[in-house]
Amino acid sequence: MARISLPSLDSSLPGIPQSVLAVSMEAKYQCQQCHQVLRKPVQAQCGHRFCVHCFKLLTSSGPKPCEACRQEEIYEEPQSILNSNEAFPDNAAGREIASLPAKCISEGCSWTGCIKEYEAQHEGKCEYERVPCETCQVLILRSEKERHNERECEARTLNCKYCKVSFNFKEIKAHDEICQKFPMQCKDCGKKKIPREKFLDHSRSCAKSKTACPFSEVGCKVVIDNGKHSDHEQTSVMEHMRLILAMMSLVRLQRPEAPGLGEWQEDSGLGLYRAPEDGATATAATDGGGAAASGQTFGLDHKVRALENIVCVLNREVERSSLTLEAFSRQHRLDQDKIENLGNKVRQLERTLTMRDLQLAETDQTLRELQFCTFDGVFVWKIADFSRRRQDAVAGRTPAMFSPAFYSSKYGYKMCLRLYLNGDGTGRGTHLSLFFVVMRGKCDALLKWPFSQKVTLMLLDQNNREHIIDAFRPDSPSACLRVSR
Repeated sequence: MARISLPSLDSSLPGIPQSVLAVSMEAKYQCQQCHQVLRKPVQAQCGHRFCVHCFKLLTSSGPKPCEACRQEEIYEEPQSILNSNEAFPDNAAGREIASLPAKCISEGCSWTGCIKEYEAQHEGKCEYERVPCETCQVLILRSEKERHNERECEARTLNCKYCKVSFNFKEIKAHDEICQKFPMQCKDCGKKKIPREKFLDHSRSCAKSKTACPFSEVGCKVVIDNGKHSDHEQTSVMEHMRLILAMMSLVRLQRPEAPGLGEWQEDSGLGLYRAPEDGATATAATDGGGAAASGQTFGLDHKVRALENIVCVLNREVERSSLTLEAFSRQHRLDQDKIENLGNKVRQLERTLTMRDLQLAETDQTLRELQFCTFDGVFVWKIADFSRRRQDAVAGRTPAMFSPAFYSSKYGYKMCLRLYLNGDGTGRGTHLSLFFVVMRGKCDALLKWPFSQKVTLMLLDQNNREHIIDAFRPDSPSACLRVSR
């Protein structure tokens, strides 16, 4: 017997669960390995049947003895040796199994059919089947898998909508605390959506953020907005000078005097010391207070250096502010030029877009005309959705409708029809009014005017029983049939 190679039977699934069958399972339909309903059955040379998946697993490492033969005590070599080269697809059993009645085992699903339909249409697709989430391994309904992955899964991966960094859902709060692109709001000016990485710079430059006056070191207690520092410094120059003068006076008053009965005198701008009569006493007093005077002098020098540092800082701030203001001015001029150039480009693009729209409208109109246009003087106008259109005509919403244009010849008269479904003039409400319209065409200069061709109007009976026909020739003096020069 010719054998069919088993690799041609591709199946990565074991047998079908017995609970899928709507009837009790016969032993001949059971796989000897997985003990489920045979899926793509193959028959070994001993006569036992296996799922092709189960048989391939059994013989993947070479021929093996058939355990079913041993259990039935019919083991006999070499017939009871399972060998992939000696097995063949059992198509007869496969057809019998395919026709067995089946039902869905998922709770809430009412699907029924046969095994063939179950494998082809329902298995692995049932909306009521519970499947494990690939990330968190929680069992969920197949129909809710997408929603679970997007909204409910605790282990799902998200991308920060601000910095686009990927992170686990459980870490969303921790990420928001460190995200450099996370939007923050300034409590002083109320501005929103400030990235965290730029929030410190905003706080320093915010016009409504309050900081202490730079002269707070010398006693100014005013707290002002960032944008009003220069105004405060200009309006409070005298006050700041008085504070500095008071500080200098305090420093001068705290300068140590030489102990003893002597005193300082000024002579030509130089401080001269006049000694007391008792020189020994003055000398002893001076030696005793030298250490204290040296300590106080050091403290005063420290305060003077602090004041000098304040002045240096203020000078640097003034220079920096001037440079920044100049840079901002240059950048502002550049930005204005860019804005003007962009505005010109936008206006040019708008004009181009308008021209394109007009061209598209003309092209669309031409296509619509060519779709229904005829060039033999005969035009059949089929009106779709007649009932609704007549209701619109009776209600006055659309009293008249025009047919597409058609021509008497390729370079002939351009014509169309105008229809009043509820009648016009004396026929309003009782008749259907149909008018023949001669339109302005591109070749009118080549044609004979006034229009004098015979016109035949026909209302076609779609049952081909009785058509309504009317023919006429236009009145030559009629102005509507003359072409304007």
